[in-house]
Amino acid sequence: MPVRHEEQHRLESISWLRAAVLGANDGIVSTASLVAGVASAHTTHGSVVLTAVAGLAAGAMSMATGEYVSVSSQADTEKAALVQERAELDADFSREHRELTAIYLRRGLDLPLARQVAEKLMAQDALGAHARDELGISEVTAARPLQAALASAGSFAVGAALPVIVAALAPESVLLPAIVVSALVSLAALGGLAAKAGGAKVGPGVIRVVFWSALAMGVSSGVGALFGAVA
Repeated sequence: MPVRHEEQHRLESISWLRAAVLGANDGIVSTASLVAGVASAHTTHGSVVLTAVAGLAAGAMSMATGEYVSVSSQADTEKAALVQERAELDADFSREHRELTAIYLRRGLDLPLARQVAEKLMAQDALGAHARDELGISEVTAARPLQAALASAGSFAVGAALPVIVAALAPESVLLPAIVVSALVSLAALGGLAAKAGGAKVGPGVIRVVFWSALAMGVSSGVGALFGAVA
């Protein structure tokens, strides 16, 4: 009976974890900073809540648009590379076999085995073998623009929902400190969770995200207070 391979590495989760954490962090920091700036300008409670909701919607759409455009460009590049590779296979199959053999030689196989592996893989799926081992394109790593856009928008919206809820529920007299404290606590927890899941030290991750987030909200609050006083 074959033994099931259950070994897992943290690197397998780094890509999606990084994207989710960045999206949620952006949602919290951007929306909380925006709300802090508006609240510091001594606007009405209703205006602050409206600003928070608008910040969530605008930020999520901005994240989705940016991610879609970026990943679409990557997808176009991958498609062009695959078209070129297919043309090279049609033009000189033997040369492409030698090219794939050379790749396996550089990876440590001896010449007879490298030739055999290249021959077997190309007989099964020549383009797939070259896409994976020459171009670094596989089913797992292939660019998916719509999926990336939805994931970015969703993670941003989840993060931004916290400042929106706090802005809606907190009394006007403690609105600004409530926004800042809740955002920093959430960001610290998120940064610590991400560091732990990625196998990194929790302390530096928490300090880094809290420091820069506090700086962003501090600057926004200062600008809001300055222009609020001028108005």
